[in-house]
Amino acid sequence: MTSEHIAKNCFVWIWLPGSAEPVVAGRLIRQGRHDRFAFIYGQSYLANTQAIAVNSFELPLGTEVIAPPEGMKLASGLRDASPDAWGRRVIINRLLGKAGPDAYNQDLDEQTYMLESGSDRIGALDFQQSATEYVARSNDNATLAELLDAARLVEQGIPLTPELEQALRHGTSIGGARPKALIQANDRKYVAKFSASNDTVSVVKSEFIMMRLAGLAGLDVAPVQLQSVLGKDVLLIERFDRYRVATSGWARKLMVSALTLLGLDEMMARYTSYEALSHIIRRDFHDPKKDLRELFGRLVFNILCGNTDDHARNHAAFFDGKSYSLTPAYDICPQARTGNVASQGMLIMGQANQSQIALCLDAAHLFLLDRRAARSIVLAQLETVRQHWPTVCNEAGISTVDRNVLATRQMLNPFIFEQLREEDMDIALMADGIRPGLISVGS
Repeated sequence: MTSEHIAKNCFVWIWLPGSAEPVVAGRLIRQGRHDRFAFIYGQSYLANTQAIAVNSFELPLGTEVIAPPEGMKLASGLRDASPDAWGRRVIINRLLGKAGPDAYNQDLDEQTYMLESGSDRIGALDFQQSATEYVARSNDNATLAELLDAARLVEQGIPLTPELEQALRHGTSIGGARPKALIQANDRKYVAKFSASNDTVSVVKSEFIMMRLAGLAGLDVAPVQLQSVLGKDVLLIERFDRYRVATSGWARKLMVSALTLLGLDEMMARYTSYEALSHIIRRDFHDPKKDLRELFGRLVFNILCGNTDDHARNHAAFFDGKSYSLTPAYDICPQARTGNVASQGMLIMGQANQSQIALCLDAAHLFLLDRRAARSIVLAQLETVRQHWPTVCNEAGISTVDRNVLATRQMLNPFIFEQLREEDMDIALMADGIRPGLISVGS
């Protein structure tokens, strides 16, 4: 990486609970030549009676320099606010003009990604080169058509015009690998997800269907809607980390990923597990019984719908300075499947992560549920699929071909009902009865 892309200073700004204006919380300190960054709180922030820790696990309030955990380049709680794969592609396109595989092999450090991405990032943090003046890097005025066009150009490796670059920059601060952007409409804020050029089925409509079904099943999920722009599907997911503060503007909710809760980063993601997360929820969450039941329901639904991408950055919690609570669910999207056998993105119990309801039932005690309560959640979700699948598919306007791919490959895949105990075989029988009704009669 050339020196022209290295900023000397990076200050961390934070929105305190209930405030529409940020204050500087501290700064990053580069350690050596290995792109490793420590963090230190500012004296003015520590003197603020309203100050709260960025998170209580790795960045507690104090005067000392806080080095990242061993093997990590940056505290995971700060990495949560840094852009993920798609945002990095956009930044590399802008700075280096790279695309495709070349965009994934560039060497930009975390500080560069933080300072080059948009300011309306997920959670309540932002990064600035100044400790005294906050200047947002954003553009709320771009249309979905402009954003969609900009995303297409980035995928093709074509440099953006200054106008399109500014428009798409607003979405560089959010996670995930798929094309997306942030927009504001009708006094609400949304994450807009676009189709990718290499999609073989309508991933956007598939995610809409699963998010709607999850909500109908009683799970706490972000509201979604579909729009068609330039003949392309766009999924709008309403943001839950923003709320209006009277007439003064938008307040932000501080968030941490499950990776941060578990003290890990992407390189150690294979060690993440629902079991370990359940222990943290019991210890540090405001209402552990409620959140554990919710988490169990999400695990079951992910398995039922074929979402194996439930990795630890796709689970998150709000932090109010005292305790934690689960955010609404997001990124519930069935994944491509070539065979029946599948495994989840996190371990479930012990070293087991196979996508099977039997494992969920065996792990129910981790979620403070007895087997009867766990069974009732599974059966209720199956009943939701039975009742609402045709209506939600019609609402999405999904094609017969794409609907039947979901119905025959992802949704209620027979593998997930293998290994059930004899007393739980009614679950498999119920799924067998539902499965034929998922297929469109027009096929």
